Amino acid sequence: MSAIVNFSINVNDIDKSKLIQGKKGSYLNLTLSINDETRFGNNASVSVSQSQEEREAKEPKTYLGNGKVVWVSDEGVTVAEKEVQEQAAPAASGDDLPF
Repeated sequence: MSAIVNFSINVNDIDKSKLIQGKKGSYLNLTLSINDETRFGNNASVSVSQSQEEREAKEPKTYLGNGKVVWVSDEGVTVAEKEVQEQAAPAASGDDLPF
């Protein structure tokens, strides 16, 4: 249930306002699209992810590059299930102070 996709991106096309500052660095949300047909030996493309508002406004995508699937397991690729994180219960303080 896995695949390997090699691709190259044009970093000059990255809109710096789309970078997200995280605890461990700067991040850019990307979308990888894989097609059944190939064009020029490529069957995958990568673009900057769009917000729902950008998609609804039909704003043009920022394509960063192309690639190709180079390996797929015998089981193929499946849709990943969303993992639900449990909310941690507040720790009891052990004292009866009202503040």
